[in-house]
Amino acid sequence: MKTRLISAMKIYFVLLNCIHVALSGTHSLRYLYTSSSGISDFPEFVDMGMVNDQIISHYDSITKRKVPKQSWMKNVFDQQYWDGTTEDLRGAEKVFKNNIQTAQKRFNQTGGMHISQDMYGCSWDDETGFTEGFHHIGYDGQDLLVFDLKRVTWIASVPQALHSKMKWEGDPSSIESEKRYLTQDCIVWLKKYLEYGKTTLQRTVPPSVSLLQKTPSSPVTCHATGFYPRGVKVVWMKDGQDHHEDVENGEILPNDDGTFQKSTHLTVMPEEWKNNKYQCVVQVTGITEDFIKVLTESEIQTNWGVNTIGSAPIIGVVVALLLLVVVVVVVVGVVMWRKKSKKGFVPASTSDTDSENSGKGAQKI
Repeated sequence: MKTRLISAMKIYFVLLNCIHVALSGTHSLRYLYTSSSGISDFPEFVDMGMVNDQIISHYDSITKRKVPKQSWMKNVFDQQYWDGTTEDLRGAEKVFKNNIQTAQKRFNQTGGMHISQDMYGCSWDDETGFTEGFHHIGYDGQDLLVFDLKRVTWIASVPQALHSKMKWEGDPSSIESEKRYLTQDCIVWLKKYLEYGKTTLQRTVPPSVSLLQKTPSSPVTCHATGFYPRGVKVVWMKDGQDHHEDVENGEILPNDDGTFQKSTHLTVMPEEWKNNKYQCVVQVTGITEDFIKVLTESEIQTNWGVNTIGSAPIIGVVVALLLLVVVVVVVVGVVMWRKKSKKGFVPASTSDTDSENSGKGAQKI
């Protein structure tokens, strides 16, 4: 099981490189459809909606219910909405399970762990407007199909994806619907979400910054956690200048409370940092203040020697990594299915129950 989870984490980071996330001044809306096989104790199908990297809704094949993951989502949409979209996803779940079997046949696979994902959405910049629309379909950590907005066509990354490309492009209305959703409808609903959940989605939370070290000869880790939004810059400085030598930057990881964390590791000998001024500087999008930790013996938190106050932050990192494993299996998933049409969420005050799931058929590959 441990080996499988490590493989899933590798796939997760490959997929992250395929998308653009919300950075300074930008906002994003995206949906992740995940399907898997050969992974015990995890749902075979998951639907997840995200705004600015915050999960707003969730469905899985174990609970078989779509539920809000933000209080404002629960307040905006009524029970009729949740019941209707749940039924849509139960139908999509069946198609997804069949599609992953088809994908295995195309790749001449007879079993084992497999994870595929369908991820689409858009981003908006407060100053420049529309930034991008994206739709990626992946299988076992590699792109299968990517929608090219400029050429308004599907790009097949591997031969096994050519059948789906030709099938989907045989329906011109489907291609136009794809373009319209990514460039227009998605942006409309992104703006609505930002307004509905502005107290949560447009908030800023300062980071807690710690300097951690396992042993006197280990790298010194600058660990920033608990910040929001996701956009962050964590850098080491030496005597007032940016320092990049012997520095290793970690990934931005989610915390279970909706905030984020990031670590940057500096390999330096004690005599070096004692004779020079090393600082870790953390900058978070939307917060003008810089958060600075000066590398001194008194600032280092560790689990060796007399100073043991660092044990709590270190445990926090471990817990966060374990939580990431759970997120990994949710985020990376299977697909090779297609949408007949796409619509955004509709406020509960209307009689229409269309959503990002309803009216959008899961299509066989």
